[in-house]
Amino acid sequence: MDPRKARTIEALLRAGEELFRRRSAEEVTVEELAGRAGVAVGSVYNHFGSKAGLHAAVLERAIRLDRDYMDRAYRRAGSPIARIYAAAEEYLAFYLAHPDYFRMLAFPNAPGQYPAGRELTERLARAVREQNERLVRALREGIEAGELRPVDPEETATVLWSAWNGIISLGWRPDALHRDEAGLRRLLAAATEMVANGLLPRPD
Repeated sequence: MDPRKARTIEALLRAGEELFRRRSAEEVTVEELAGRAGVAVGSVYNHFGSKAGLHAAVLERAIRLDRDYMDRAYRRAGSPIARIYAAAEEYLAFYLAHPDYFRMLAFPNAPGQYPAGRELTERLARAVREQNERLVRALREGIEAGELRPVDPEETATVLWSAWNGIISLGWRPDALHRDEAGLRRLLAAATEMVANGLLPRPD
């Protein structure tokens, strides 16, 4: 790809990353996107076809990056519990490296009424379900192996995922509840450990 074209595309993606995580695509204008990227308005249409196309590209990049991080967790050798701990670690790593993308996936804005927005919302929902199902599978494996007690794996996965989102969101709080990277790591480990200990088989 021509280097100048690549720079323009990257600048537009970064502008979309910043603007779309704060406001819905309906509220963001093409002029704002182009101005933030420092390019001509026509560049949005030339490279992405429309504002909706740029929005889709930003979301797809966020989904792909999130999947890359979580792949590392679920490909690790070891017990299901070890993979669950690894998933929490990689989820935090994704947030630390790409905070705006994390916000877009974990706390999406309302899609608005335009059809492409509704399609993107469903695409995001599918991506979340795919990641949640990987956590569900790890829990099921642990249950089947007798390493975990028989709980509802879907509900337990949702509890873990929701807890991780809530903890990581403390990283951008402006008040005394704010936590730095070290604090987030401690809280994630503590939350995962509390759930993991509750999943261990109970003595008769």
